Amino acid sequence: MSYQALYRVWRPQVFEDVVGQQHVTKTLQNALLQQKISHAYLFSGPRGTGKTSAAKILAKAVNCERSPVTEPCNECDACKGITDGSIPDVIEIDAASNNGVEEIRDIRDKVKFAPNVVPYKVYIIDEVHMLSIGAFNALLKTLEEPPKHVIFILATTEPHKIPLTIISRCQRFDFKRITAKDITGRMGHIARESGIEFDESALNIIARAAEGGMRDALSLMDQAVSFGEERVTIEDALTVTGSISQSYLNKLVESIQKKDIASALQVFEELLQQGKDPTRFVEDLILYFRDMLLYKTAPNLEEAIERVMVDEDFRQLTDTIASEQIYEYIDILNKTQQEMKFSNLARIYLEVSLIKLCEVRVQKQVINSSDMDIDTQQLLDQIRNLQKEIQELKVNGVQETQAVNQQPVKKAPRTGKGFKAQVGRINDVLKEATKQDLNLIKSRWGDMLSLLNDRQMRSQSALLNETEPVAASNHSFVLKFKYEIHCQMAMENQKFLQAVSSILSELTGVSYQLIGVPENQWNSIRESFIHNQKDGSKDEEEQTEDPLIAEAKKLVGADLIEIKD
Repeated sequence: MSYQALYRVWRPQVFEDVVGQQHVTKTLQNALLQQKISHAYLFSGPRGTGKTSAAKILAKAVNCERSPVTEPCNECDACKGITDGSIPDVIEIDAASNNGVEEIRDIRDKVKFAPNVVPYKVYIIDEVHMLSIGAFNALLKTLEEPPKHVIFILATTEPHKIPLTIISRCQRFDFKRITAKDITGRMGHIARESGIEFDESALNIIARAAEGGMRDALSLMDQAVSFGEERVTIEDALTVTGSISQSYLNKLVESIQKKDIASALQVFEELLQQGKDPTRFVEDLILYFRDMLLYKTAPNLEEAIERVMVDEDFRQLTDTIASEQIYEYIDILNKTQQEMKFSNLARIYLEVSLIKLCEVRVQKQVINSSDMDIDTQQLLDQIRNLQKEIQELKVNGVQETQAVNQQPVKKAPRTGKGFKAQVGRINDVLKEATKQDLNLIKSRWGDMLSLLNDRQMRSQSALLNETEPVAASNHSFVLKFKYEIHCQMAMENQKFLQAVSSILSELTGVSYQLIGVPENQWNSIRESFIHNQKDGSKDEEEQTEDPLIAEAKKLVGADLIEIKD
């Protein structure tokens, strides 16, 4: 075959020809000039962005007879040999078909040998993410410490599939998607050098369909050249890429804006008869509205517009469609696009979405001048009536205020608030309190709470969450509550008190009556009881006091002695 595809003929031979990757080429050129070449590189990025081409250019530059240079000369024997593949020291490996451990072991064994022709032996491993885990492990040590005459260049479109141990041993360069502007400029240069006539708008359509890949753009351009007769026209580019002409999109959006459902469906039918893909149609329409919204809200960012050409028809449509409508249009189309992915009835979904687009209405109220005059008069009458009522209320209010001020003011009686514990009953329990009764109640307290929950009294049992039995006699016990409000709620609920007494009677065999006391009141009641008990029994204690204890009090003081029975 004498004919070669454009992307093969015009494959970059110097860093300057690598379009849209200045952040990569500039770094590599500086490293070449300063002779700071790394032993391993990782080139990652989308397809057709120049990864393998940059790898071959780097292989030529390090082996160029005129090095150190920023660009290979492409004239010396080394550059020519690497370009045509006749020099065995630059090895290109396709990891998709050579992904086993044996292939990597073969590389590991051969890197030890010095290069035959050029100073550096360069291994370019394309689609390196396809290697198996075993192959990566076999490559690991060699990649970390290769001989001084070996350079590894790994290229991949999916860097997330590469082990981090491999990535950390390489200098990583991320190739980005090429902008439509850069792709158009490069295709224009190639077309002029190749003697191809073209329309500038046709190249823009091809560049946007390429989605950031230079190789895809040149392949589409090659198809458009073959499809056309003398020059690449807009119609040729639309046919090859499957895109929809902007004139059709303008006509469709105009029908949507005019709420003309029949016209919109007719345009859609014409596009289907031309063989347009429904999925591509929805995508183009979303991008059209996206560009319209961008142009409407930020007209200075015209270079960010991806899909449309800003012509007079587009400007007029943009002026007539509100931003709120565009938001609604994009939302409807986005939902349609999602639904189409899981259905074979794409046409029906599109027809329904077009009808929805035609029925979108802007939430605006339009008032005629005659109606406005009538409404204004009604509003004025209502305002006057309201003013009269307010004035009457003010007069009446002043009179009532004066009458109230003349009457003597009676102070409302002050009522005490808060819960008062039953001090008398508590003192009775303390007088008869025994440790046996208190320990008995504490030992069965958890069982009592469980039974309360089982008997559908969870709301009442919640009152006992932060409580503690502190004293008990043979017929009653004192329960200390942390919060006063909980104590009050418990003591005012007779049903709850009866339930607690009944359950304790089942568990202990004794019918105990609950007496609640808040924590802050319990401390004072207890101290008061102890003080009274000491005063009452002081004389008796002195009369019956043990002589040994009396002597101890004389020696160290009564405050430092604790007497235990």
